[in-house]
Amino acid sequence: MVILADPNRKELGSIQNANVTVDLNGNRNFSVQIARSNWIPELTFSYFIYIPGTEYGGIIGQVLTDTTLDYVELKGHSWRGRLAKKIIEPPSGQDYKKVSGELNAVMKDLIEPAFGGNESEPSLFFVSEEDTGVTVSNYQFDRYCTLLDGITKMLKSKGYRLKITFRREQGQQGKVWIAAVPIVDYSNEIELSKDCKLNYTMQDIRDGVNHLIVTGKGELQNRNVLHLYVQKDGSIGKKQYFTGLDEIAEIYENTSTETNELEETSKEKLQELMNRQTFKMDVAALGMDVDIGDIVGGRDYLTGMYMSKPVENITYSITNDIEAKTYELEGEES
Repeated sequence: MVILADPNRKELGSIQNANVTVDLNGNRNFSVQIARSNWIPELTFSYFIYIPGTEYGGIIGQVLTDTTLDYVELKGHSWRGRLAKKIIEPPSGQDYKKVSGELNAVMKDLIEPAFGGNESEPSLFFVSEEDTGVTVSNYQFDRYCTLLDGITKMLKSKGYRLKITFRREQGQQGKVWIAAVPIVDYSNEIELSKDCKLNYTMQDIRDGVNHLIVTGKGELQNRNVLHLYVQKDGSIGKKQYFTGLDEIAEIYENTSTETNELEETSKEKLQELMNRQTFKMDVAALGMDVDIGDIVGGRDYLTGMYMSKPVENITYSITNDIEAKTYELEGEES
């Protein structure tokens, strides 16, 4: 049931006769499409839509009316989308933002002040005060990373993930509750194979490019040329590891990127071309409560291939009153 609430988070009831889509971690937006004949004035800017006890929801920030197709569409950022619109900046005079402490306590110091709030009007985002028993020491965030990317990477380094739910306690306003919870590796708990009547696709590419010759701006001998090499552990460096028969080289011409950004752009290109594993499966068919960051896996007894990947995104939808969830695994193209 999708709830509509006013800007003060007072619940007004459920939204009826609408198609709803919430893309949690892809474009991190939600969409509510409703026939113009079913539209009500409360379906407008700054009002909340959410499914209680879940991560599906957000605040209406865009309104589109289409008289040709006879519907109104309401859109906004998902709660993860809101976290992705805040930046972790290095303190003045320092190169990096560094933190130490228990996971939830660190997140609380980062998240709650970013979304305002005071004694009379607490922040919409509330981080759990539960002690996970897990700490970071002098953890260094990437320069000018988003709040979402920063805390996700920090939690992953400790085997934890982000849990987000919209909850309303008795007599209180609804809040976005955030907590650090352990990543669950379902590939260790249950071996998923064709015998489980689950379809999946695996691809293991081991003849990918491991030497990328990047040609940038300039002419002839004055042209900016950069060599990037894949290392034994899969990282990318400037010292060649694979040689002879094992070397697989390719040229990447890029004259549009500025020289100081060329290396980073070229590394991204090499990551697309190098050895990699792709794994797709119908996660929804598992019938388990799998969340973003949790790990699923599969085994093909015919080829002996086994792969596991974390869930990267979940898209929730209601179309003609039928609910559905679509899961995307890390590295999977949507």
